[in-house]
Amino acid sequence: MRFENDMGFLGSIFTWWNGPGLGTRIWSSRNGTEVGRDGEGNVYFRSGKAGDPGERRWVMYNGVPEATRIPPEWHLWMHKTVALPPSEAPLTPRVWEREWAPNATGTLAAYRPSGALESGGKRAAATGDYSAWSPDQN
Repeated sequence: MRFENDMGFLGSIFTWWNGPGLGTRIWSSRNGTEVGRDGEGNVYFRSGKAGDPGERRWVMYNGVPEATRIPPEWHLWMHKTVALPPSEAPLTPRVWEREWAPNATGTLAAYRPSGALESGGKRAAATGDYSAWSPDQN
């Protein structure tokens, strides 16, 4: 169960699960340069020169800090797979790619195969091409 923040800024000072704390906000404003924002409202920062070994990259989540809320193009930048952020060099979407969506695990939108308990727990009948292993068989 998610604990939602009803206290706004005051709640973020005392809790880490409701977004960036006061220390992160102050540190980011002093030491970081904003490089872009994604469709979720997450803000991405960098400190140091681009490409330097000491360069740091981080995200301030818009709401609950959940790593699966970072879209793939920003994930590439965060892990230094690409040098330029998507705000400067957007990735060209491929025809076969789906639109990014956050992880639905634990929600009503989660995938439930036909044999899952949430889908009634009925799986397809065995086709007869399976035989269980037995230590007595050679």
